[in-house]
Amino acid sequence: MKAAWTMWKNTRMIILVAVCAAIYGAALIAFKTAVPIIPGFTELRVANIFPMVFGLLFGPAGAWGTAIGNFMGDLFGGTIGPGSIPGFVGNFLLGYLPYAMWTRVFPFRKISREWKAEGSWRWINYFLISFVSSTACAVVISTFIDAMGMVPYAILTKIIALNNTLASWIGVVLLVSVFSATRDHLGLFWADVMDEGDIGKPIAGTFGAWLVIVASVVGLLGGVITGLPGPTLGWISLLGILVGSFLL
Repeated sequence: MKAAWTMWKNTRMIILVAVCAAIYGAALIAFKTAVPIIPGFTELRVANIFPMVFGLLFGPAGAWGTAIGNFMGDLFGGTIGPGSIPGFVGNFLLGYLPYAMWTRVFPFRKISREWKAEGSWRWINYFLISFVSSTACAVVISTFIDAMGMVPYAILTKIIALNNTLASWIGVVLLVSVFSATRDHLGLFWADVMDEGDIGKPIAGTFGAWLVIVASVVGLLGGVITGLPGPTLGWISLLGILVGSFLL
């Protein structure tokens, strides 16, 4: 997680945070009341084609931009409330996990940081991480919303996870379209903008990635397997997701 903190001393990364937040926030506001699913809590989030793309393109700037953009969407979209705080954390993970997990889920494949359309393992990586980051976001938000007595955990996790995952999968079209131009012509690929020393090399990155994967799946489907109450699984999974994220 080192890069998520050291990026704040890089002017270009800070500018990218602002750009990502503006785009994501504006897209959320535009569709905030178009197709509500649970009014005041979640809606059909067309804007969620962006976080996976932002994360892979802009790294930690994409993560912070997604979190801040979601808060802006709540603030100016009329849905600001106690749920906006876990929403900030969940959306941060939605942008953070894609770049943090990208080279660590299948270390034996030696997948580079850059997106490349060649090779089936990169596509498997994309769709898997899209699902995991979407589900981790859902678990974090739903655990706290349920604890506040607002919306049941079992319902909200499924809605958010499905909503985010489908949008992220569609977002691969955007990634394929803009990645080369952003990296080669604009020079804004995050790993080129940041110094290697500021990015860091986590010693337990692969373990952290798989801890997040297991915790996210348990948080989403564990109730069916174990019979434990959803909120209990939520808190257990939340802990696993946070620990795994810090190890990345």
